[in-house]
Amino acid sequence: MKSHLDGRARKNFQRRLLAWFRAHGRDLPWRASRDPYRIWIAEIMLQQTRIAAVLPYYDRFLEAFPDIASLARAQQEKVLQIWSGLGYYSRARNLHRAAKELVAHHHGNFPRTLDEALALPGIGSYTAAAVLSIAFDQPFAVLDGNVARVLARLGAIRGDLRAPGRWRAITALAQSLLPPEAPSDWNQGLMELGEVICTPQNPRCPRCPVSRSCRARLLGLTGEIPAPRRKRAPVKILIAAAILRDPRGRTILVRDPGAHDDVLFSRLWQFPAVEVANDPESELAAHVREVLHLNSVALKLEPLSAARHGVTFRDITLLPFLARVAELPKLPRTRVLALSRLARLPVSSATRKIAAAASKERSP
Repeated sequence: MKSHLDGRARKNFQRRLLAWFRAHGRDLPWRASRDPYRIWIAEIMLQQTRIAAVLPYYDRFLEAFPDIASLARAQQEKVLQIWSGLGYYSRARNLHRAAKELVAHHHGNFPRTLDEALALPGIGSYTAAAVLSIAFDQPFAVLDGNVARVLARLGAIRGDLRAPGRWRAITALAQSLLPPEAPSDWNQGLMELGEVICTPQNPRCPRCPVSRSCRARLLGLTGEIPAPRRKRAPVKILIAAAILRDPRGRTILVRDPGAHDDVLFSRLWQFPAVEVANDPESELAAHVREVLHLNSVALKLEPLSAARHGVTFRDITLLPFLARVAELPKLPRTRVLALSRLARLPVSSATRKIAAAASKERSP
């Protein structure tokens, strides 16, 4: 895909964007240095996650693991506990695995070659290009959703940008526009433009530093480009969860769940839970007896406040139940602890919502 910007027009476009970013780029913590570790952590956290949500986790993660060596030495459970609540936990697991590989094979340093970066767990073409260009000024153009939207409007490119052939063409366009003397600022500038000016809805064209180069604006197509992606129809799911509590106020968490392990609870510590249909109470009771080997125990489940939870196309209703028991079972792959100490374990947002229902019940 050839750009409509050639020669002097391209130089002017590059100059205006770089000048705008250097004057107006946001003061974000991962921009404070060229440390590849800090940039790598930020890029992984920012995948499918808003900057506002990432900021407190970024600071906390770096406080716990200030460098690659400390991350590699850590127990995976500690890494997941620090990550807890940010979601998409495979990112944290891959960071931990990659840190171990960097210590074992790269003397604890992030590699400077594209092939070596791509060989690390959890690093694809975008992340590799971002770290290598921002940290080391290597001439690799980045292409994420924000950059693709900017380039699509710039060239008035219609259709589904994620279609394989079109995405490859936009990738080539991004590389052709990159000024080899300033890859770091250029890539960050394009991403910044997409995040704060060339937004999906209601782009702020009058404030855009490169609007005079934008064919979509010239043709009145900024509202139509890029074409909206077809969304998958939502699926409604009911998940019932049991909060067992003994006379000492302790509860039990399991690691071998029965409800959407990879999607909802992310293979972290959770309350016994199961997807239900017609009779949540009896279906959950049967599941708890099976998982916790409580066949001889009479379980009385008290319904608590329901909670809503969304994961991609899934519209989930969480149905927490409280079960008061004389004694909690002692089983492998379980943890017994006070409900107030839940934050010390790696748990998903869904588990936190379930725990909150029990906390409300205790407050009065």
